[in-house]
Amino acid sequence: MLRPKIPTMPTPTGHVTPPAAVEPTAVIPAQTPPPAPPAPALSRPTIQLTPGTALALVGGGTAVVLVVGAVLVSMLLAVAITAASIAVCALVVRSLLASEAKRR
Repeated sequence: MLRPKIPTMPTPTGHVTPPAAVEPTAVIPAQTPPPAPPAPALSRPTIQLTPGTALALVGGGTAVVLVVGAVLVSMLLAVAITAASIAVCALVVRSLLASEAKRR
């Protein structure tokens, strides 16, 4: 039913010439230029932590931890509130169904 179509190689049309024969050529060794001296290694400046930058890093890390913790706690609280409200709704529905069955 669903079969892939395999493309076929198109056949050449018109005048077709055979490939030309390539004759090997002799390689004449030439004088090689002297190797270039290696480029000097770029020395990158090392990062020095001053007390101010260390304090900034610690403060930034603390802020990130506090923000992530607040987000996680708020998500947990949202799940807990949702679960409690669903439980209350289930109790109300059960109570309504039970009182309806007693009236009959």
